[in-house]
Amino acid sequence: MIAGTGTGEPDLWCTYAAVRTLAWLDRLDSVPEPEATTAYLANRRNADGGFAWSRGMPSDAWATFYCTQAMRDLGSPLADTSGLWTWLERTWSGVAFAMMPGQAPDVWATHFSTRTAVEICGRDVPDRARLLDWLRGLQTSGGGLAWTPEHAGTGAADVRACYYGIAAWRALANHQPADPPWDVEALVSWLLSQQDATGGFRFAEDTEVPCLWATYRATGALSALGRKPADSVAAFVIGLRGPTGAFVRWDGYAVEDVWASFCAAGTLTDLPGQAAEAVVTALARFACPGGGYTYREPGAAWDALTTAAAVLRGEPHAADMVRWLESCQLPNEGGVMYMPGRGAEIRCTAWALAAGAFAADPDGRALVAQWLVAMQNPDGGFGYWEGRGSDMVSTASAVAAATAVGAHLDRAGLARFLRSCRVGESYAHTPGERPTLRSTLQAHRVRHALGEPDATVVAEVLRAHHVKGGGYANEGNRMPDLLSTYEAVLAADVHGVAVDADHVGRFVARVSTVDQATWTPLAPLGDDPLARCLAALLRARFGDRLTALPAVVLS
Repeated sequence: MIAGTGTGEPDLWCTYAAVRTLAWLDRLDSVPEPEATTAYLANRRNADGGFAWSRGMPSDAWATFYCTQAMRDLGSPLADTSGLWTWLERTWSGVAFAMMPGQAPDVWATHFSTRTAVEICGRDVPDRARLLDWLRGLQTSGGGLAWTPEHAGTGAADVRACYYGIAAWRALANHQPADPPWDVEALVSWLLSQQDATGGFRFAEDTEVPCLWATYRATGALSALGRKPADSVAAFVIGLRGPTGAFVRWDGYAVEDVWASFCAAGTLTDLPGQAAEAVVTALARFACPGGGYTYREPGAAWDALTTAAAVLRGEPHAADMVRWLESCQLPNEGGVMYMPGRGAEIRCTAWALAAGAFAADPDGRALVAQWLVAMQNPDGGFGYWEGRGSDMVSTASAVAAATAVGAHLDRAGLARFLRSCRVGESYAHTPGERPTLRSTLQAHRVRHALGEPDATVVAEVLRAHHVKGGGYANEGNRMPDLLSTYEAVLAADVHGVAVDADHVGRFVARVSTVDQATWTPLAPLGDDPLARCLAALLRARFGDRLTALPAVVLS
């Protein structure tokens, strides 16, 4: 049996999609544990005022939008938005919004943060004239909108970028009237051209299969401009009802999931009663004990990171899990999806390849390689998913994945992105941010892949972050953590720098047992699958069972 594994825990994107769908259907009374779900969302808030995908991660615009919107839908809007506004200002580039402070702006983040500013904070953006000009620059010569003005120069438009750009403009116009900053007829014409004979929409000309996500974004974009599809989409949408009457994303894909039902309800505002009831029933099945939602029934809500970690840790049934990872390569995107049915992600693809996915499938590897080349941003780096701003974690993951499948990336572009993140002899996660151990070592691994290794500097960096009692610290040399210690050993091995096995071993013993692990010595041991995986790999590396660590990263 092809099967993955998961945590059974709620996911932010799934929780937002479920809550917003129930709000559209006027069925928020069916949320099983509204107070617990609100607490799940509120607990993602960081001290900087923004929200994170999961606790302990940096704030980003995507998580901030989803948390604040879903909390509002549940009747618990953010009471004090001053800290949130301060964080939003840090992500303002001068012309548009970035996903995180220091990143280049993109239309995903600009949509999220423009709406957060207007709809949650009740404020205008820092400079609407510049933002409207930036939005104008998204239009390609073919009429559609791209992820950034730099992407627009390549002519690569996407219906999702169209929706996000148009929705950002609409939020601005709702706050204070403003004309759309594009050639609207050319934009509408491009959007209409993405509808095929089925009635559904594709992401762009070069995508293979029409799907609910593309159809929802295309119809939403047209509606915001006061237009409609040339042909009705109702039959296409209703035709994607699955076994229980909820929705699947593509024709031929059997799994009903939260995103498909979200897109169906968003596309058909008058979703037929029988279909609406089936969606409400399905979402109840996707609810997690203790609040929040995942993408399908929690016991079957497998994900790529947890599954790859189980394979790398040496869990039973590895062959079945690898086949499941390969099944996460779905139509329209060649990478591996974190959860099937959502967009392919760079880190998940690197983890899946490290676990052995596509090792015996040259066609699968070729699709990954083609996708990686297309994912490289104009600034030379990579983001978590298509169109998202570049960061060091994603760039290092992309290089590791490219090495595994033989993809030929733009080497000059990679070097250019590294230079933009350089601070003295160190590197930051994104341009303008503070350098850390992990981002510095990730950059040096990319440099090594480019044929520019510097083992001397790597050794100096390791000494600077060496914690006397064991392990390595991401900042300074006082508090070691598992992610930094793993990255330290990985980078040392790549550069041929010796590492004190006893020093690392003492740290690993403090943060793990055979069955449990934690990220820092200050936290209690638990069953986090990713922490258990990295600890097990370090044990194997210094137990002579593993000659080199897999090039996998999380943050």
